[in-house]
Amino acid sequence: MAKKKTKKKVAKKKATKKKATKKKATKKKATKKKATKKKATKKKAKRKPNAAFMKAMKPSDALAAVIGNKPVPRTEAIKKIWDYIKKHKLQNPKNKRNILADSKLKVLFGKKEVTMFELAGILNKHLS
Repeated sequence: MAKKKTKKKVAKKKATKKKATKKKATKKKATKKKATKKKATKKKAKRKPNAAFMKAMKPSDALAAVIGNKPVPRTEAIKKIWDYIKKHKLQNPKNKRNILADSKLKVLFGKKEVTMFELAGILNKHLS
C-alpha cells in the first residue's frame, strides 16, 4: 500500500503596504488623585505628649536661681532656660549652638561653655 502524497496549496498573501498615518498628539488629561478612604473617613489624631515629660519636677537650688523654685515639667524647664539664654544674649555669636555661661549658669553647668545638645542632659540632673 502506497501512501499518497498530498500537496497543500499555500495561499500567497499579498504584501499590503501600510499607509504611514500621522498620529495626533494627544493631550494628557490632568488626573485628580482620589482621596483614599483612610483620609476621608479617619481624621489624623493629635499627638499626645509623653506623661514622663509632663510630670512637674522640683528644680535644684542652682536651677531655681535661673527659672524659679516652682515645680515645672522638664519641657517647661528647658523652655525657661532658653528664654533666659536669649534674654541675656548668652549664645556664642560665632557658633549659635554653644551657650556661654554667666555667673548663674556657670554654677548650673559646671563649666564655661556647653552645647545646646548637652543642655537637656544637664537640666535633667538638676530636676527631681
